[in-house]
Amino acid sequence: MNKYGSIGGTLTRFTVMSAVAFSLMTSAVNAQESTDPIKLTLHDWTGQLITTQIMGEVLKKAGYNVEYVQADYLAQFAGLETGDLTVAMEMWETTGRDAMDAATATGKVENVGATGMKAKEEWWYPLYMKEKCPGLPNWEALKDPACAEAFSTAETAPKGRYLGGPVTWGGFDDERAEALELPFEVIHAGTDAALFAELESAYQRQAPIMLWIYAPHWAPAKYEGEWVEFPEYTAECYKDPAWGSNPDMAHDCGKPFGEIWKVAWAGMKDKWPGAYNAVKAFTVNNDEMGAMITAVDLDGKTVEEVTAEWMANNEDRWKSWIGQ
Repeated sequence: MNKYGSIGGTLTRFTVMSAVAFSLMTSAVNAQESTDPIKLTLHDWTGQLITTQIMGEVLKKAGYNVEYVQADYLAQFAGLETGDLTVAMEMWETTGRDAMDAATATGKVENVGATGMKAKEEWWYPLYMKEKCPGLPNWEALKDPACAEAFSTAETAPKGRYLGGPVTWGGFDDERAEALELPFEVIHAGTDAALFAELESAYQRQAPIMLWIYAPHWAPAKYEGEWVEFPEYTAECYKDPAWGSNPDMAHDCGKPFGEIWKVAWAGMKDKWPGAYNAVKAFTVNNDEMGAMITAVDLDGKTVEEVTAEWMANNEDRWKSWIGQ
């Protein structure tokens, strides 16, 4: 043995002991967090499935037990209040604000901050329909019986047909049509896929269609069209019938625009503090999300494939969410 052998051996033993000690300390810290499953809710549109899958897979990388649970967009708050559900990754300012505010007011649900995406949802029509209803995008053009009939189908004529999203999305389109006295019949698509399949079919045939379009999504980029410009949303419009053009009914305005929020069971921050901080740190933007939705809905990739690609391309970013 050379004269450095004992020192080298001592250093080696010290290094091993330090590593073991660090590992034990890390285990002790992790032991403070529950091994119970963190339950992330899944809804019925592609973008939400992607954001949820990204968050869930990041939490798995941090060692958490994760479950994905199918849940109704608005009714999910009952589960979030009890802790039977843990995190919902997308609550849209446009449709979910009232339900979110009611839940957070109980103190059992927490708004965990913005996702980084900006929401827009409104009645939308292809530009080829504008010559048949030249007053658009002003909503008052829709009150013209000739304009309404231009958007009609055999089932709704002479009324126009408005294709809304699934009823679980909320949005008050039935109330809006009634409050603004629009000669339109509101029909709800059964699924997100059915909504956009009908748009694709109508667009190819240059057939009349008025429907719910939202962003971030690929549809506003793929198809040339415009959103109807309703009276600007205010909180009073939804709550006070005296507000607006119809003194007897609320919802005589458009939908709000704004943030897409993350919400969580209020007990999450104590039960899984590291996971809670990761959810707070999560952000993506409209361009990123639009590209990922396009990859799934138009290019035929799976949500899992798109999630894996995003994580491979953004490793430093998501690792910072979990403190790695």
